[in-house]
Amino acid sequence: MITLLADYTLRRRTMVPSAALVELTCEFGISEVGARAALSRLSRRGVIEPTKEGRRTYYRLAADAAAVLARGARRIAAFAQDAESWDGEWTVVAFSLPEERRDTRHLLRSRLRWQGFAPLYDGLWVSPRTTPEEVRATMAELEVGSATVLRAREALSGSDIRSPIEAWDLAGIVAAYRGFLDRWAPVMHSLRAGGVSASNALVARTQIMDTYRRFPGMDPQLPLALMPRDWPRKEARALFGEAYDWLGPLATARVRQVVAETAPELVPDVEHHSTAELLAGFGWDSSGGGA
Repeated sequence: MITLLADYTLRRRTMVPSAALVELTCEFGISEVGARAALSRLSRRGVIEPTKEGRRTYYRLAADAAAVLARGARRIAAFAQDAESWDGEWTVVAFSLPEERRDTRHLLRSRLRWQGFAPLYDGLWVSPRTTPEEVRATMAELEVGSATVLRAREALSGSDIRSPIEAWDLAGIVAAYRGFLDRWAPVMHSLRAGGVSASNALVARTQIMDTYRRFPGMDPQLPLALMPRDWPRKEARALFGEAYDWLGPLATARVRQVVAETAPELVPDVEHHSTAELLAGFGWDSSGGGA
């Protein structure tokens, strides 16, 4: 549901009738009861905002959630764009949080993974890409004071020394890439042949984004020369970009069709964005008043 809202309403934080959101979510095999429960959970968490007009309820992304999604969308589009250049330095984060702050610890680990870190040891995380400033901002937001952030080069190597790259499960990442390619390459073949309906395009585009968005937090994004042979990052990135952009107009047509059933006046504000627009920031307006 969050991916749907981000892909078709983020630019203007468009209001969407709850009935339309439920119907769209049901296209993924989710029950109406489950879809309405998801709306309630997201509303309680402050991810979406409800508005009532008469007997009708509308939802839109909350401003803070939209800002996070906008930054995340740009990061997804930029993933591996400059992976062939690397200065050889690692960003290293060491932290310690007491058991009474385990929720913060869990959230910090999730944020670090999203920023491209992996745990070399329990409280020592490494990334070849993330800047110290990004980490410091996260630490400040989560009020983590017992931490050290630094940039360093690998000083020793050998069979008895653990390299930073061992923080990643490289075989598992390759399997995830291959699964993505095997699942979605046939969809692109059908699309080129004109064999994808608007409804199928919506489901496929959402699932493609929901799968591909995990790769920036999985892949250390080191130059291919430093990775195992035939590392499939470039192939997956190319497939994602082509599929996401090609499926956009068809998927948007389906979202507009569903929204038109209950709120035809909102149809012009339902719009998709391309990977190039994500990379450029697509004119996102945090006020929700349009680009």
